Amino acid sequence: MKIQVIGAGLAGCEAAWQIAQSGHQVLLREMKPVRYSPAHSNENFAELVCSNSLKASRVESAAGLLKEEMRRLGSLLMECADQCAVPAGGALAVDREEFSSLVTKKIRSHPLIAVERTEVEKIPEEGIVVIATGPLTSDALAEQIGVLCGGSLSFYDAAAPIVTAQSVDRGCSFAASRYDKGGDEAYLNCPMNKEEYEIFYDALIHAERAPVHDFDAADPKVYEGCMPVEVMAQRGMDTLRFGPLKPVGLQDPRTDRRPWAVVQLRQENREGSLYNLVGFQTNLKFGEQKRVFGLIPALHDAEFVRYGVMHRNTFIDSPRLLQSDYSLRKRPGLFFAGQITGVEGYMESASSGILAGINAARRAEGKEPFSLPRETMMGALSCYISDESVSRFQPMGANFGILPGIEPHIRDKRERYAALSERSLQKIDQLLKEARA
Repeated sequence: MKIQVIGAGLAGCEAAWQIAQSGHQVLLREMKPVRYSPAHSNENFAELVCSNSLKASRVESAAGLLKEEMRRLGSLLMECADQCAVPAGGALAVDREEFSSLVTKKIRSHPLIAVERTEVEKIPEEGIVVIATGPLTSDALAEQIGVLCGGSLSFYDAAAPIVTAQSVDRGCSFAASRYDKGGDEAYLNCPMNKEEYEIFYDALIHAERAPVHDFDAADPKVYEGCMPVEVMAQRGMDTLRFGPLKPVGLQDPRTDRRPWAVVQLRQENREGSLYNLVGFQTNLKFGEQKRVFGLIPALHDAEFVRYGVMHRNTFIDSPRLLQSDYSLRKRPGLFFAGQITGVEGYMESASSGILAGINAARRAEGKEPFSLPRETMMGALSCYISDESVSRFQPMGANFGILPGIEPHIRDKRERYAALSERSLQKIDQLLKEARA
């Protein structure tokens, strides 16, 4: 029986390629051109919608490291991207049409991949299946996925930024829960006095916002449950102080008094290396987020591993549903890949397709799942989306904050990132050497 892959985007193409390269027949099912999502217009596979940039090339960067890991695992898309590259300084950018056309050509010419142009409205009940339908999954299939996942299918409009714990100024912050109710380790509080708050507030209400795509705003129901912090601030100077920045129940140990306003950071992962800005859902441009949120004293030098975003996105509650091989816990023969799993970014989606495809093939062969160490970027992403301790799950892109730290700690950021990258590639090479042996 052929292994089915639903969706011929970045993740679906990588999954289909890996399965076929393992010697298994693949049925790749793609709804274009029978039906297009609001964001797509080209009938070719692996269509890049918003940008032709695949981010930084330097292997000492998170994005560059991810791409190098993918190359070493036989990525189809990296092979095509390198062939279609256009000048972009330190980034890898591609000719979008040439890239999509080349991926389509290679997929169609593979003797073990059959392509079916049809809209899939129901999840196949039998066999091994990889669902890689992206953030704009069609309504019919999205409804099916929601039922299968027990209603754990999320649409989000405005998500809060995430920063690394080590970049928060501990001299300007303190760990505490409101009214000393316990769980202090899960929250860091960033206090502001009246003057600091007013400076922050003025910058926030005048900051430049990112444009919203038409297809993101197509369904107004998506945006009812979550108001961006800059929109809330427009209602008045004290709105935030009586909302997400309320200081009630907290005492600043530096002054032994209640602060004028407090930004709470909530622990994002088990290791406590990442913190979420509570109530800071935002649609500000990324540069504005760094500038404005940097006015909060404890965040003056914050390292943002994920900026706040506002757009339509369909994703499952992966930490409660998926294993690290991207298979569904309650149905191991069903895999998910791409942005629907909660990885965010072109190459992050593609990388999840690689692992889902490898493991779908191994499942067909009765082999144990293949996993990458947490010290690798691909391994860290797969651990993040399957980590049941993650609270209020938000999509995540490649960043060094999700990798285990290096001891002793390297203070210089460039040197630290270079060391993390070197460690990751050594792990990958050792794993591949053992596999060949």
